[in-house]
Amino acid sequence: MPTNPTDLHQALTAFDELWSPRIVGHVNDYDVRIAKVEGEHVWHAHDHTDEFFLVLDGELHIDLREPTGERTVTLAKGSVFTVPRGTEHKPHAPTGASILMFEPTGTLTVGDRHEAVPDHVDVTTGHRVDAEPQSP
Repeated sequence: MPTNPTDLHQALTAFDELWSPRIVGHVNDYDVRIAKVEGEHVWHAHDHTDEFFLVLDGELHIDLREPTGERTVTLAKGSVFTVPRGTEHKPHAPTGASILMFEPTGTLTVGDRHEAVPDHVDVTTGHRVDAEPQSP
């Protein structure tokens, strides 16, 4: 576990890959991940965990498939939102964003159930912020 503070701005400048989260810390059994995002992710669901989002810069949209129907949540810079476990969702950022997420260590970026994964989405459990991307 790091013993010094992490500068999130500096950590975000350390990589360019989109939809490829970097692990910047840990809280109990959870990773604290940051990512640069632009365009669309994939419809997916995490069956056993909620997913917490904090928008650091830009604007993030999250499409949700809920029992009452589909809706879109829009998160501006500084906004937070938690997607409940089991809820199908698709994050997208038409003009780009930087986000911070809390997820249990080992959680795949595409969840437990997902549609076909396009090449621009990194299927990973997160990369160290100072490391080159690795295979999942």
